[in-house]
Amino acid sequence: MTIRELEPDLTGRGLRVGVVQARFNQDIGEGLRSGCLAELARLGVADADVTYVTVPGALELPLALQTMAQSGRFDALVALGAVIRGETYHFEIVSNESARGITDVQLNSGIPIANAVLTTENDDQALVRMVQKGTEAAQAAIEMANLTKALQKASK
Repeated sequence: MTIRELEPDLTGRGLRVGVVQARFNQDIGEGLRSGCLAELARLGVADADVTYVTVPGALELPLALQTMAQSGRFDALVALGAVIRGETYHFEIVSNESARGITDVQLNSGIPIANAVLTTENDDQALVRMVQKGTEAAQAAIEMANLTKALQKASK
């Protein structure tokens, strides 16, 4: 029996990537962005093939991502942001609804979206994770864009 296996492919050359960052918790967002954009460049994504936009907060991410996905101009998208627990239930609403919205856009559009919206108990946890999570999001976006293309090609 011959099993066909598609290996992970982190080649970013020629891929078009949209990055959407929530401005709320700006310092954390900037750390996520720096990790993400540096990794996209390292993986071979040309600067001209990256579109970067910001939105007010995590709840606005899904609409911007949906608009980008519907444009047909992107092979993958990345969501960046930070939701840090406060003293109210608002943390759960924002965390859950932004994640649900991002997942809905991904599944409805067929465009891979790397979700790098940190949900942490405090600023210190977010600061420790921000650059690494941004880096991992870039890797996930590229890998999933390549996998999606390979699966589409294999099914023809």
